[in-house]
Amino acid sequence: MQEQEINRYWKTVVETIQDGVMIVDHRGIILSVNHGLETITGFNRKELIGQPCSALNCNSCEMVLERNEPHWCKLFKEGGLKKQQCTLIRKDGQLVHIIKNASILKDADGELIGAVETMTDISELIVKDSLLQEVRKELHSEAGFAGIIGSSAVMLQVFELIRNVAATDAPVLILGESGTGKELVAQAIHDHSKRKDKPYIKVNCAALNESLLESELFGHVKGAFTGAYQHRAGRFEAASGGTIFLDEIGDLPISIQIKLLRVLEENVIERVGENTPIPVNVRIITATNRNLKQLMETGAFRTDFYYRIHVLPIHLPALRERKEDIPLLAEFFLKRIRLKIEKIIHGFSPDAMNALMHYPWPGNVREFKSALEFACVTCQDSLIMARHLPPEILAPTPPCSAPQPEDIDPEESRKQRLIDALKKTRGNRTAAAKLLGVSRITVWNWMNRYGLNEPSNKGS
Repeated sequence: MQEQEINRYWKTVVETIQDGVMIVDHRGIILSVNHGLETITGFNRKELIGQPCSALNCNSCEMVLERNEPHWCKLFKEGGLKKQQCTLIRKDGQLVHIIKNASILKDADGELIGAVETMTDISELIVKDSLLQEVRKELHSEAGFAGIIGSSAVMLQVFELIRNVAATDAPVLILGESGTGKELVAQAIHDHSKRKDKPYIKVNCAALNESLLESELFGHVKGAFTGAYQHRAGRFEAASGGTIFLDEIGDLPISIQIKLLRVLEENVIERVGENTPIPVNVRIITATNRNLKQLMETGAFRTDFYYRIHVLPIHLPALRERKEDIPLLAEFFLKRIRLKIEKIIHGFSPDAMNALMHYPWPGNVREFKSALEFACVTCQDSLIMARHLPPEILAPTPPCSAPQPEDIDPEESRKQRLIDALKKTRGNRTAAAKLLGVSRITVWNWMNRYGLNEPSNKGS
């Protein structure tokens, strides 16, 4: 392609790019603009051509008003601008954040004839950065603690307890329904302890069978079992000097409970396949949503192990027990979700907030967050309306006669919620997990425990 042909296509190139391009004469009168500038400013080219560039109300325009100054504009005085962040005002009065580049134009004799400017709209980036700053501020605000959002009296007690137990090395047991934030509490305890610069290792005790869990926790030696082709350190060794968090401790087999009891009492472990004690220096935090006292009565949980992990218990309230925190949680999650999906949603309508406040939230904060993600995806307005929320929140199942926690069989309750979720999702495990506010692996384990792995219940 020859130079003349290239020059012929420059107008097409300039009209194609999304950045704004503007050419002015030596007096600053607009001679030409591209489609990108029309989009950014809201003015069409007929409204702009012939007007002074100051009509765009750019806050970077620095007029040199001294009578004897030969250059009336900073651009003409300095010969150009590079990556200057500034704002201009659109035709509709809206403020637009831009990055401006500019250069003067001279004729063949070196005489100044005008200038060309390019403008990149960075308004969305500015908004996102502002939202990020809000989220960071929220994480450290008085409305929460270490990423746990709440200002209710019961949550303030939890925050104070976290601070107190973090100062010790004693075992901690975190109790609460699924989705109440037990993992966040465990992380907060580690982060505020003297072990904060050491490893923090998490293990889900319900995700692995007995033999795999034993190897995962304590490691194994070569030849200890089929497939053990080499020595492998376990999670306790990996957590040396730091903290290990054992989630879903109520699902531990008795044999593993016995081994963990020795770790708690003697601070030693033994790898699978050998009898050599290995000293460990690890702070143990456990968590469960099960009723451990009931498990002890049935023989599924050792009494001595219970009292060794129950030194510092922390009870996390269900979301329905701290509904005054729902507006805080809603605003917090909205800020984070809209950043991820790149939507500008300003808040919640009164009917939407009313629905959030009156739903019982069986899946607690995890279910709450999933519901807001659903609402943000379906919302095409500036506010989340009630119609944007998941259907089950708008028409929740009427609660029964509000039994007291000690009267509820947690296993039967969990089984029934699982059955209901699988029915609603036609056996789709992934969808059921989202509905329950738990992981897909947890749904799979619950189905095995309750004998629900029938062909009709299988799903992706």
